[in-house]
Amino acid sequence: MTGVQVGRDQVRISADRVGKWFGEVIAVNNCTLSVGSGVVGLLGANGAGKSTLFKMLAGLIEPSHGKVLVHGRRLRDEVGWYRQVGFCPESDALPEWMTGQEFLSLSLRLMGFKKDEVKRRVAYWLDRFELTAAADRRLGGYSKGMRQKVKLAQALAHDPEVIFLDEPLNGMDPVSRKHTIDLVLELGGVGRTVLVSSHILPEVESMTSDIILIDRGKVLAEGSVTEIRDKISDHPTTVALVSDVARDLAGFLIGRPHVVSVEVEDGNRVVVRTDHAMEFYRALPDWLLSNNLAVEEIITLDDSLEAVFQYLTEN
Repeated sequence: MTGVQVGRDQVRISADRVGKWFGEVIAVNNCTLSVGSGVVGLLGANGAGKSTLFKMLAGLIEPSHGKVLVHGRRLRDEVGWYRQVGFCPESDALPEWMTGQEFLSLSLRLMGFKKDEVKRRVAYWLDRFELTAAADRRLGGYSKGMRQKVKLAQALAHDPEVIFLDEPLNGMDPVSRKHTIDLVLELGGVGRTVLVSSHILPEVESMTSDIILIDRGKVLAEGSVTEIRDKISDHPTTVALVSDVARDLAGFLIGRPHVVSVEVEDGNRVVVRTDHAMEFYRALPDWLLSNNLAVEEIITLDDSLEAVFQYLTEN
């Protein structure tokens, strides 16, 4: 099964038939994927294998079989390339005796930055995550949300090109979650590769429509939500069209390409089931204009990430 496919010259993260087992437990099973720039969501339920796959992609643990490359390099062989990688783990193992400022300073010093640059970057990221007032407090006294922020700060402070964020919004209040989502979108927008894992569907949907869906250690699907949705042949996509000429519209749509069924509901709502939503959406504007059919609103009823996840995992 393949993951997000991009051009060979654009690939930043690749995994070739990667697997990992612990004793008799298979955590990840034969995963192949390629990821370029931008934000990609790694989606799956708790225990699906997301964290194990993350750690292999980031070079923190060795695959039991297969190969992982970042920028075409095997990180565990070329450790200098770790400077191009940022990793925010789901688990929390911070040095409780250090202050937030000391922790970030040490992280940057280990990356090879000079004293003045360390000071500048620490100040910037403490401010960016609203931790300046807590800079001299020990991490052991940080709240769960603050601990999450400082983990994110250390993952980003050295300006990596490839960023792994494993459940990055854990423990955050709504305002902090919004700020972090905006930051992820900003990073993707300037060409960084950001792989974000979560088991909470709306979180992923707020950051990207490009996903890799993993279940019980296997990659089930990849691509945009709409692309994946179109491939689920057992469940045609349901679209509602609100129109004052609903009956005329319904009569026109019957028998059109990629239209499986048409029904009129509540007098002004046409419910269409299509086996290829992307082609249906492309053709619809011309159909409406050439036949003088007005539509006030188009509502996709089951094209959400939640619906895709449910359909793919129900069997």
